[in-house]
Amino acid sequence: MISPELIRRFPFFAGLSHDHIVALADVGEEQDIQSGTYFFHEDEALDSFYLALSGAVGIVMELPDQAIQQPISGQLMGQLKTKDVIISTVGPGDVFAWSSMVPPYKATASARALTDCRVVAFDAQALLQTFVKDCEFGYLVLQKIAQVSRDRLHHLRIESLAYASE
Repeated sequence: MISPELIRRFPFFAGLSHDHIVALADVGEEQDIQSGTYFFHEDEALDSFYLALSGAVGIVMELPDQAIQQPISGQLMGQLKTKDVIISTVGPGDVFAWSSMVPPYKATASARALTDCRVVAFDAQALLQTFVKDCEFGYLVLQKIAQVSRDRLHHLRIESLAYASE
């Protein structure tokens, strides 16, 4: 459990009642993460929803490395040389791993600490169980997650255009 005051100040949680903030705090745990550490990889099952308190987290996708000549056989066999491309950067006050709140609860990208980070990890399953009991709370949080998702899709579109023009 963390202090409700720790998360109350962040814009993502604006509009939530005191009881909702307390419910979030009850399932949250502060963690220190070293630079270079992966929080999760694409397609992994997620069990946490994160709030960045300090540092920077890169939302990363693995894409074919355009700097390397890729043989046709490798392309056909799915054996392309790839590189990690940061499609978005998450900083203090931002949330990530929203896929932990949406079926099938798998990561749609990877997340890596770009610097030393301090985060709050919310137990996604416990939070989802709370949403079943308090549908208004679930609706409000999922509406905020939808906004984050929309913004990340916009960033992905811009990054993919930049990547394609290299």
